[in-house]
Amino acid sequence: MPLLHILLERIDPAQNMARYYVLSIEPTLFGDSALVREWGRIGSSGQRRSELFQQPNDAHLALDTWLKRKRQRGYQQRQ
Repeated sequence: MPLLHILLERIDPAQNMARYYVLSIEPTLFGDSALVREWGRIGSSGQRRSELFQQPNDAHLALDTWLKRKRQRGYQQRQ
């Protein structure tokens, strides 16, 4: 179960763009924290990548960095 889960979307019908980006922090079996990123076109399975961190604060800093990047690119958090 994710400790933190953020869903972002970028939709522009004029460019036929409908993308999603998910950022989540999840615990690992060894007590570390993983920043999990998922992205792709809305309706598709997309791609998934995980990055491991020994300290939960480091995972949160990485999540904040990715969140800032995606917002600069026009992604908006889905409520």
